[in-house]
Amino acid sequence: MPTETEPVDAKPVDAKPVDAEPVDAKPPGPPVLAGIGDEAALGIEEQLAAVTALGWRSIELRTVDGTPLAELSEAAFDRVVGALAHTGVSVVAVDARIGGWARSAAGDFTDDLDELAVLERRCARLGTRFVRVMSFPAGGLDADAWEREALRRMRVLAARADAAGLTLLHENCSGWAGADADRTVRLLEAAGPGLGLLFDTGNGPAHGYDGHDLLRRLLRHVDRILHVHIKDAVLGPDGRPRYCEPGAGTLRVAESLRLLLAHGYGGALSIEPHIAVRPHENHRDSADQCHAAFLRCGMALRRLLDSVAAPPPAPPGTPAPDATTPALPEPAR
Repeated sequence: MPTETEPVDAKPVDAKPVDAEPVDAKPPGPPVLAGIGDEAALGIEEQLAAVTALGWRSIELRTVDGTPLAELSEAAFDRVVGALAHTGVSVVAVDARIGGWARSAAGDFTDDLDELAVLERRCARLGTRFVRVMSFPAGGLDADAWEREALRRMRVLAARADAAGLTLLHENCSGWAGADADRTVRLLEAAGPGLGLLFDTGNGPAHGYDGHDLLRRLLRHVDRILHVHIKDAVLGPDGRPRYCEPGAGTLRVAESLRLLLAHGYGGALSIEPHIAVRPHENHRDSADQCHAAFLRCGMALRRLLDSVAAPPPAPPGTPAPDATTPALPEPAR
């Protein structure tokens, strides 16, 4: 059974908003485009078919045939590895249940330690070092106890992950630090190098905060933002999010992308449409609808990236460029 380890030291960080103007840092290259496979299909072959239909060579794994990756049988996991090898698709991240909405700070920590132990082995076979986690709902604990326990657990998990060559990615979703930049920074400070950040553009409305504003407060630490989920939404009359294609909603996804890229973000952009599949609601449309929604969102992300990369319109009266000027090459995808 896994055992707890001592916390590691980390350099203190702070969460202050930064100027929205681009800085000198440049991303190392075009971002890798990917998607959470089970939003497209249940089976691994169908998940890979959706990703490759977009022309992409990367996938994020959460569940296969409805089963979380760490809970697959050895035979089922072997089939996943084989399918990935056959298609040549790489895994950018694995989404764990660790610290998630079904795992509170008052619950049995052994469940999270055991899951990480399985993923240490499986991520090595998948060739990925990133594991998505959250920071534990309160589970009835008071504010002080919740803070202490969330920080303690993340210290232990991040130390174990770092020792195994993995990096946990805390998502701005459920948990003690899910919606607050200052708490997020305190979590990074407590956990050390075994913890990075996963920024999700579309989680704000469901958890009562503005995601774009949260990003601005975290940009000072863009080097700790290692993965990005892309989703968009509009608010319905009841105040709940209605998810839509990236760029079609009101969550300022294009502005968030522009900020990330201008401040040097060079990680993956992974779609999580939430249009046909919403795990927290136990909602799943038909197979055809899931596949179609995934493809629509993937194509919308490419259009959004093109619009973000396009130069601003020239002022009225600006002469047209000379016809002999060579066109810039199409960014790699």
